[in-house]
Amino acid sequence: MSQRLRRSVLAGACGLALVASLPAGAGAAPRPAAPDVGASPAASATKRWTTKNATALGTGGAVSSVDPEATHAGIEVLRHGGNAVDAAIATAAALGVTEPYSTGIGGGGYLVYYDARTKKVSTLDGRETAPHSIPRDVFIDPKTGQPYPFTPDLVTSGASVGTPGTAKTWEQALDRWGTLSLRKALKPAEQIARRGFVVDDTFREQTLQNKERFAQVSTTADLYLPDGDAPKVGSVFRNPDLAATYDALGREGTKIIYKGRIGSDIVRTVQSPPRTKDATLPFPKGYLEKSDLAAYRVVKHKPTKVAYRGLDVYSIAPSSSGGSTVGEALNILGTKKLSTLPRTEALHDYLDASSLAFADRNAYVGDPAFVDVPLETLLSKPFARSRACLIGDRALPTPTPPGALDATGCATAPAVGRNEVGTSTSHLVTSDRWGNVVSYTLTIEQTGGSGIVVPGRGFLLNNELTDFTAVYDPKDPNRIEGGKRPRSSMAPTIVMKKGKPVYAVGSPGGATIITTVLQTLVNRIDLGMTLPEAVAAPRASARNLAAVTAEPEFIAQDGDALKALGYTLTPSGDSFTLNAQIGAVAALEFRKGGKVLAVAEPVRRGGGDAEVVKRR
Repeated sequence: MSQRLRRSVLAGACGLALVASLPAGAGAAPRPAAPDVGASPAASATKRWTTKNATALGTGGAVSSVDPEATHAGIEVLRHGGNAVDAAIATAAALGVTEPYSTGIGGGGYLVYYDARTKKVSTLDGRETAPHSIPRDVFIDPKTGQPYPFTPDLVTSGASVGTPGTAKTWEQALDRWGTLSLRKALKPAEQIARRGFVVDDTFREQTLQNKERFAQVSTTADLYLPDGDAPKVGSVFRNPDLAATYDALGREGTKIIYKGRIGSDIVRTVQSPPRTKDATLPFPKGYLEKSDLAAYRVVKHKPTKVAYRGLDVYSIAPSSSGGSTVGEALNILGTKKLSTLPRTEALHDYLDASSLAFADRNAYVGDPAFVDVPLETLLSKPFARSRACLIGDRALPTPTPPGALDATGCATAPAVGRNEVGTSTSHLVTSDRWGNVVSYTLTIEQTGGSGIVVPGRGFLLNNELTDFTAVYDPKDPNRIEGGKRPRSSMAPTIVMKKGKPVYAVGSPGGATIITTVLQTLVNRIDLGMTLPEAVAAPRASARNLAAVTAEPEFIAQDGDALKALGYTLTPSGDSFTLNAQIGAVAALEFRKGGKVLAVAEPVRRGGGDAEVVKRR
C-alpha cells in the first residue's frame, strides 16, 4: 500500500499551494484528497526565474541544482508543505524542461534518500536496461566489421537507446517516501514547459555543439533548431509537447509509458528514428520492444557505506560504480593523513587512490543481476590497504592493474574493462524541515542523448547503451547482454555522522563524476576548504589512464609540482569554458540549529542555483 500522504492543493506559485500543511514530524495519518484546482495557476506561476545564487544559508529546507527554474520549483514545493522527495521530483521534472540535453523521462538515474524518522538511507536504481533481444554485435558495423564511430554515428541511433527508468523512479520515490501525487509533483515542470524559460549561453552552446546530429532528426531539428539555428540567448523557449506529456503522465501514471501510448511512441521511434531527407548518418537499428518497457523494474539496492575520518559515507551500489569507486578511493586515502601533508603530496595521494580504484572498478563492477560483483571486498579496509601500499613517492605507472581480491600484500590481477565516455547528466540535492535528504543524479547520457526527440512528446531519448563495452568480451563485467544495466559512474552521496546528515553531494560528468565527488569530499574534509570553496576549486580527474585530465586552472596552479612527480596532465579544454569543465556539483551541508548551507557551481555550466526556504 502507498505511504503517500495526500494533501489538497490550490493554485499558487508554480501551481502548488498546500492547503493542509504537513505535521511537524513524520508518520501522520493520511487525509482524503481535496479536488485539484491547480488548473487555474496564480499570476506568479508565469514568472521566469533567471537569478542564480551559488550559496544560500537558512532553514526550512533547501534545494541545489544547475538551473534556477528547477531549484525554484523544488523550493516552492517545500514552502507549501512538501517534503524532500516531493521537492526532488519536482526539481528533476523541471530539469527535464530546462536541461533537456542532460535529463528527462527518456533516461534514467539513481536516487539516495535519508529518512529522518527511521535514520536509514535507502536507494533507487532507475538505470536504463538493454532490450532483451539486443545482439552482442549491435555496435559493430556490418559493412566494416569494426565498431561504429562513437560520435555521431553510434550515439545518434536507435541502437544506443536503453529502456528508460526515470518516470518509474519518480513514481516509486513518491509512493514510498513522498506526500504528493505524481500529477502534483509534475505540475511546476508542466507550467514551465508551457510558459517557457529564458535561453542562456549554456543552452545555446549545447544546442550548437549538437547541431550536426540534431539536424538529421526531423523532430529534433523542429524543436531545437527552428529556422536552422539554435535558440538565441535571451529568447523564450517553450515546449508544449513536453507540457502535454507531463500532463498525461500525471493524470494516467507511468503505465502510459510502460504499457501505454507514450511507450508505443518510444518503441516506434527507437526502431525507426524520424530522419530528415538529407540525413547521412547510418542510424543503426534499435531493438527496444513494448515488452522491454512492460518488464522494466526499479531496483532497491542496499547503499554502499564506508567510514572516513569519523564520518559514514553512503552512496549507490552497482549497477553504478560510483558508490563503490568513491568508497574504495576514500578507504585508500584513509590510510593517509592528508590534512597534515603538503598540498602537492595530498594531491598525489588523491590522484593515485583514484587511479587504483578505477582499475578495480573496470575489472570487477557491472550489473549485479549479471555479474558477481565482489562489493564487500572492494569496500573492505584490508583490500584498501593492499592497494594503498602501491602509492609511493612518484606517480603510479598507468594504466595500473587491478588488485587481486585475495591479496594480503600489494598483489595485482589482469586488467579488464574500460571507462564509459558519457559527459552529460545532472544532479540535484534537497532537504526539508523534518530533516529528510535526497541526493539524486539523473541522465540521458551524452549532452543531447541520442539526439532523437519522440514525435509529439517533446523529450529526447537516451544513448545509455553506449556505456557498455563496444566489443563483446565474456570476461568483461560490462559486456552487453539483454536486460542488463550498463555500468554507470553516477555517485549521489549522503555523508553522515552519528546517524545525522552532514553533507549531500553529487555531480554530472560521465566517469569524471567519481573523481568530482571524491575531490569535493577531500577538499572539504581533509584540505580545510569550506563547502563553497570545495565546489569551486579547480579539478583534476585521474581514471587510470595514461594522463590525468585537468581543468586549465588546476594545471596552472599545481601542474608543475605534479609533473615533477611524474604525472602527465592533459587540459580538459583550452580555457575555463563549457568544454573545459569537469563536473557540476550540487551540495548541501547541515549545520547546528537546523541550518542548511546549499551550494551550487558558481561558474561551471553557467553557474547553478542554490536556495533555502528561509534565509538566516
